[in-house]
Amino acid sequence: MNKLSVSLSEIYALENLARRKLWINELHPLPKLIVTITYIAALTGVAKYDVGGVLVMGVYLAIAFGLSDLSLAKALRRMRLVLPLVCCLGLANPLLDGNRIMLGAFSFSAGWLSLLTLACKGVFAVLASYQLIATTPIDKICAALRAVRVPQILVVQILLTYRYVVLLLKQANNISQAYSLRAPRQKGLHFKVWGSLLGQLLLRSFDRADALYGSMLLRGFRGEYYYAASAAKPRLREVAYLVAMAALILILRCLPAIKAVGASLTGGLP
Repeated sequence: MNKLSVSLSEIYALENLARRKLWINELHPLPKLIVTITYIAALTGVAKYDVGGVLVMGVYLAIAFGLSDLSLAKALRRMRLVLPLVCCLGLANPLLDGNRIMLGAFSFSAGWLSLLTLACKGVFAVLASYQLIATTPIDKICAALRAVRVPQILVVQILLTYRYVVLLLKQANNISQAYSLRAPRQKGLHFKVWGSLLGQLLLRSFDRADALYGSMLLRGFRGEYYYAASAAKPRLREVAYLVAMAALILILRCLPAIKAVGASLTGGLP
């Protein structure tokens, strides 16, 4: 299986996760979106040297992944291309941060602490977003975004980009498979055919996009989708989920006793 086929299978696996018949998958998308945004906002508010505070925020992820019946190992594997980029955002911190921290007889730059904090923030934010995507189909996420008054053009772009990426990967996979059948002993694509194959992919994409847009117009598309999820109102259990998870996030972020536990995880470092 080539890399394009692997990418397609990963997307389909994620969509299958979102469409499982679990109680959390069937919740209204709006409370789940608000909880995720609240968590990421609380996460970004942690001080840059507060490693313990960030680690404590991981309790929410453990509970959310447990309720969603998701595998942390699979989530990390599926996010393997994003996580290294997130972790590398603060690589210059040890060089630019002039503060020093004493650990026993050793002194080191506080930038290493801010780098670790920033990396944990990024990883936790990506995992929280993954948990939302793995329990909510893309059309329901877009319905929740419209419910919180995200501009229509931005929501439509998100939905169409997600849909068209899959179609683009399919077309690229078809071209790659056709080429491999004509050159079975060759590994990969020869550089001499890169231009012609990219041109074919572009032309096929234009044709498919034109056909899809015509289908959208025939179904009444005039710049705005009708999201079935937006017609329903959150029920009592969904409000209870929102209140419970938001309270958990605030407790993890603000309770002094929890902060003391976080400080103990890092040996009392600031």
